[in-house]
Amino acid sequence: MIRKKNKTILLGYLFAFLSYFLWGILPIYWKLIKTVPVFELLAHRIFWSFIFLSLIMFFQKRQDVFNIFKNKKLLKGLFLASLLIGTNWFVFIFAVNSNRILEASLGYYINPLISVLLAVFVLKERLTLLQLVALIFAFSGVLYLTINFGKLPIISLILAFSFALYGLTKKKLNIESLPALTIETLVLAPLTFGYIIFLFISQNNTFLNNSFRIDSLLIFSGVVTALPLYLFGKGVQRIPLKSVGFLQYIAPTFMLIIGTLIYHETFSRVHLISFIFIWIALILYTISLFKK
Repeated sequence: MIRKKNKTILLGYLFAFLSYFLWGILPIYWKLIKTVPVFELLAHRIFWSFIFLSLIMFFQKRQDVFNIFKNKKLLKGLFLASLLIGTNWFVFIFAVNSNRILEASLGYYINPLISVLLAVFVLKERLTLLQLVALIFAFSGVLYLTINFGKLPIISLILAFSFALYGLTKKKLNIESLPALTIETLVLAPLTFGYIIFLFISQNNTFLNNSFRIDSLLIFSGVVTALPLYLFGKGVQRIPLKSVGFLQYIAPTFMLIIGTLIYHETFSRVHLISFIFIWIALILYTISLFKK
């Protein structure tokens, strides 16, 4: 029984790590289709995610999604989750395509702190002394980065709070990842499909009016959106929310590296100092897990 529980937890960490790794390299994908207007890109991202997830549900002959419709409390929770993740997607795409990847990465550096605080104060999860020290290091790094940003980082704060609350909602609902995601995208799919139709009628569509490459990338955006979310959902069910919080530093670190090395956004001494503090926090938190 203990071995099975340990295996479940280990799988949770693996799923969470993979989801954050994929999110960390996603800016490269969105840059490939930066010519597509933000609202149209978001619409396709949601619509094709729903199509992709529905096809998986169909071929796996999953019926459990229908049980969720009988539970009003779960439906309300998933509706909230869909609004939170939809907001997060829109702001992130806007940040990437307006050359503000580092500002987006700051949001995902702030996000784990909020997740850990939600874990402690809402879910009553406890921090060990070493984990508390790790949290102080992480907070110091993020605070230093935020203060030196020079202005209120609106994009960063929206990204941070929307995804932290999304993670909390998923944790409290505790629904199997695939049917939950299908319903989340279903909530937004009619609106986005209507917008796509409107673009066609008004002849302002990029899709099917540009190139096969752009069309293919828009369709495949459903896969690159749904896959990390699916892995995240699987992970958040198996491990404490505080662990989910600390693991989230993986994604913005990759974003920071990509923004600096590939797209030549400025990487300053401030970034370096903050980076060191945050990674010390990650190392300390990792050590605390092995000490259990």
